[in-house]
Amino acid sequence: MYQTGETIKSTIEEIQRHEYVLPAIQREFVWKPEQIARLFDSLMQGYPVGTLLLWRVDAESANKYSFYDFVRDYHERDNPHCPRLPAQHAALTAVLDGQQRLTALNIGLCGSMATKLKGKWWKSPDAFPKKFLYLDLLSGIETDEDGSLYQFAFLSEPQAAGDESACWFRVSDVLRMEGGPDMLDWVNQRLAQELTSKAYRVLDRLHRVIHTEKVIAYYEEKSQELSRVLNIFIRMNSGGTVLSYSDLLLSIAVAQWKRLDAREEIHRLVDELNDIGDGFQLSQDLVLKAGLVLTDIGNVGFKVENFDEANMAVLEDRWEEVRRALRLTVQLFASFGYSGQNLRATSVLLPVAYYLRQIDPGDRYISIAGHAEDRQQVRTWVAKSLLKTSGIWGSGLDTLLTYLRETLRAEGHTRFPARALELQMAKRGKSLHFEPEELEDLLDMQYGKAQTFSLLSLLFPFIDLQQQHHVDHVFPKSGFKLTRLRKQGFSDEEVVDYQDRRDRIANLQLLEGHANIEKQDRLPGEWLLAMYPDPAARRHYCERHSLLGTLNEWSDFGQFYDQRREALRVRLRDLLGQGTGGADPDDSHSQ
Repeated sequence: MYQTGETIKSTIEEIQRHEYVLPAIQREFVWKPEQIARLFDSLMQGYPVGTLLLWRVDAESANKYSFYDFVRDYHERDNPHCPRLPAQHAALTAVLDGQQRLTALNIGLCGSMATKLKGKWWKSPDAFPKKFLYLDLLSGIETDEDGSLYQFAFLSEPQAAGDESACWFRVSDVLRMEGGPDMLDWVNQRLAQELTSKAYRVLDRLHRVIHTEKVIAYYEEKSQELSRVLNIFIRMNSGGTVLSYSDLLLSIAVAQWKRLDAREEIHRLVDELNDIGDGFQLSQDLVLKAGLVLTDIGNVGFKVENFDEANMAVLEDRWEEVRRALRLTVQLFASFGYSGQNLRATSVLLPVAYYLRQIDPGDRYISIAGHAEDRQQVRTWVAKSLLKTSGIWGSGLDTLLTYLRETLRAEGHTRFPARALELQMAKRGKSLHFEPEELEDLLDMQYGKAQTFSLLSLLFPFIDLQQQHHVDHVFPKSGFKLTRLRKQGFSDEEVVDYQDRRDRIANLQLLEGHANIEKQDRLPGEWLLAMYPDPAARRHYCERHSLLGTLNEWSDFGQFYDQRREALRVRLRDLLGQGTGGADPDDSHSQ
């Protein structure tokens, strides 16, 4: 039944006392910092923020189920998950709908947020600065384009302290303020007299929203029957506006696993996979899909009927196989130089994982010489599939995965059947043959594209990518600045031409991280002389990497670019063109 509202302060206190908890069927917290800021602005403006759906669990039933705490100090890499609570023996309230809103309030009023900075590596120690929710007490005068009136923002303490254009108040401090005198003291200590009245009104508005206004309305379900609660949960969320479909499917798996905690196992595996190599950005969706594919469940689609009790029993029984195969697959991809930065489509992992589960080669597969040729077959097939602009791993994915699984089951017991897979893909309209126009498009690919790494790894398969490699400009990027080129006497037309070619594939190479740092902004001829003093070694390197012509002056760039682009065209034609391992022309029209 529907209940009258509670204050935000009392609700937050119930969360801290673990009287409000999350059932295992709930998903993770997924809101962005700007969504939290917008929620607080809505509250300040008096907008309704929706009704919670709660499940009152009595003391006798509480210890039968798994419950989780709300996230408080969110860290995108190190602490993204809701912590599991110990077995409960007292009555409690489980939140079926409203988790995102309540977690947002909990973070804003009691915790912090740490999300990755753009341009930082996933594993960099300074990639996730700790930030707190602040309110500018001098805002609230006029609305911005999205209708926000009050300026809320997640800031680090130095950011808040160093911004003299605003009066940033840490929102969590309002919980400790009992009333007017506390608030007046705060603004008087920090602002000039002419600004205190304005700031006080905004702070007072925040205090009333948190402490006195009953804005939390809810509907409470009191049935102790899990099937009824799960049905309510799915009906409330099946429209896709609150949960993704995979979240709902995970909730079903959680409810049906008997020995293992599905939620905990899947989230732990996602974290383990994402921590491999330079870091990946894999999701529970991929792991759930892998569960269907790798256990030979007939239909691999994200459908409720595929997550029935029988299939979930199979997945639970074979979970260790799935986990081991996925870990080995991601480790293999990391050895190919892939990471979250350059793996364009994560679904490409699934056929490889199925193959590795089937042959079960152990961790030595990645390193021993006996598997070198097989690894190269996998690497080439992966790169080719990722280079197709038509999107191999987009539409029709479930059908494609089903047929690839059939091919692997029939022909993938001793070696990776790349050719057989390509023929099967061509029959499904997913040919890995590249037309001449596509090859030209690849040659025009630019620095910064996720596919660029795949293309370079395909062009230069002899490079050992187990060490971190960077995509490097052969002629250094810094040298293409307008002022530098003009000083060297290039005309405006030549400058435009040089800058257009600067970031294209013919001026790019893969270099180990330390070599790239040592190279800095030196011309390629100078760098090569320092790296390879022996002329024979230098010549060998240049031949393997198609570094043609003289490389000692900026005036050499035009000729170098044209020669290397032609050399790379020949390589691509041999690798991807007609009659060289691509699918036969008739295959693409097969049914």
